[in-house]
Amino acid sequence: MVSIIGQKLGMTTIYDSEGNNVPCTVIHSKDCVVTQLKTNEKDGYSAVQLAYGNKKEKNTNSSLLGHFKAANTTAKQFVTEIRDFNIDVQLGDILDISTMFLEGDIVNVIGKSKGKGFQGVVKRHGFGGVGSRTHGQHNRERAPGSVGASSYPSRVFKGLRMAGRTGGQRVKVSNLKVLKIINDKNLLIINGCVPGGKNSFVVIEKNI
Repeated sequence: MVSIIGQKLGMTTIYDSEGNNVPCTVIHSKDCVVTQLKTNEKDGYSAVQLAYGNKKEKNTNSSLLGHFKAANTTAKQFVTEIRDFNIDVQLGDILDISTMFLEGDIVNVIGKSKGKGFQGVVKRHGFGGVGSRTHGQHNRERAPGSVGASSYPSRVFKGLRMAGRTGGQRVKVSNLKVLKIINDKNLLIINGCVPGGKNSFVVIEKNI
C-alpha cells in the first residue's frame, strides 16, 4: 500500500477526453514527512508514521517537538500511521505525489466527515415520521415513534436508532480515480467527492 497525507482545497469540475463535465475534488499535498519507522522487533508491528501541515512550536508540547526534531523537520499538525507501506523510505524523507501516483490510478481517500451537531432521527437515520396529521397528530411528523416495550424488557436496547450527534467520524471512500496531477502546484485532482470540509486533512492510499 502507498499512502500520502493531503489537504482538501475544495471541489470543481473538469472536462474528460470524451467531453463530459466531471465533478472532482482538488487535494494539495506538499512536504509530507516520514517522522517514524516502526518495526516488528521494537514496536510489535510494522508501520510508517507520516506527518503533514506546519504548526507553531509554541502550540506543540516538548515531547512532540523532540519527536519531530529526530526526523529533522518542524512541528506538524496532522500525524497518522500507515501499515503495509510498500515503498522503502527513511526517517525524514519527504513524499511527493508525482513519484507515488499516476493519472488513472484508483485510490481510497480517508477523512473526517463534517460535523452536523445534534440531529433528529429524520436527518440522522432517514426516518419518515408518521406521514400525516390525522386524528389530531399535529406534531408527530418528525418524531422517532416507539422506542421499546413496557413490562418486558423494561428498557431500551443498545444501538437503537435515535437522535444524537451526527458527523465528525472517520469515513473512507473507495475506488476513486485520479483524473489529473499538477506537479508544479502539488495538486491531485480526484474524481468525485471525499469526506471533510475545505482545508481538512485527508489520507490518500493506493493498493499496489
